Amino acid sequence: MGTSARVVIYTASGCHLCDAARENVVAVCGEEFATIDITGDAELEARYRESIPVIEIDGVRAFTYFVQPEALRHRLGERPR
Repeated sequence: MGTSARVVIYTASGCHLCDAARENVVAVCGEEFATIDITGDAELEARYRESIPVIEIDGVRAFTYFVQPEALRHRLGERPR
């Protein structure tokens, strides 16, 4: 990933936008990120359900619904490849 930023994707079962976002995060971060499934967790459902997928960087919401690799690289402070 080239940075020590912690990237987290909040997802839910059956979310096609989540699958696409995960692919783009993998393209930038490899496997150096966490995935949290909000399904069945009342607190996480209340916080994230209307916006999933949600991508946070160091605990700060960076993207909702969609994330493009170039935009994620920019947010992480990386140079384009």
